[in-house]
Amino acid sequence: MNLKSRRSLLALPLVLALPRAFAHGEQHGKTAGPVVKEQKPWGIAGEPARVRRTVDIRMSDDMKMSPNHIDVREGDTLRIRAINVGRVLHEIVIGTGDELKAHAEMMKKFPNMEHEEPYMAHVPAGQRGDIVWTFNRPGDFEFACLIAGHFEAGMRGTIRVAPKA
Repeated sequence: MNLKSRRSLLALPLVLALPRAFAHGEQHGKTAGPVVKEQKPWGIAGEPARVRRTVDIRMSDDMKMSPNHIDVREGDTLRIRAINVGRVLHEIVIGTGDELKAHAEMMKKFPNMEHEEPYMAHVPAGQRGDIVWTFNRPGDFEFACLIAGHFEAGMRGTIRVAPKA
């Protein structure tokens, strides 16, 4: 195999990832395949059959999420149902404070960025979206709308995951 062929093969994963990272637009929030379960500091994608509680979070154009705090016990699988009562697109993303701040900054630079992970839901006006998540790590985490300007306007909340008894 010559050097040019090797470079092409090495670049292939990057080329395949770029459309997903920057094609946002009309495809925002559309999933292409099965949920990828990746352990995060705040938990892992959950199984719908294990949901024991659903929490409705209302998202509004006054840049509020209600409720803006959730208490969870370590090991709980929750369905977070994001209900957009506004007239513009909102989203809900779970993470650490630092990760959400970094993601919000990236969204300002690339407002049409497409991204879909099991810890986020993109919700058009008048619609709802669900996240099924297992909180298998204790700690304090956050949720927020990371649409450009929404996070900075205060559209966020907190999640406290208490350790198992």
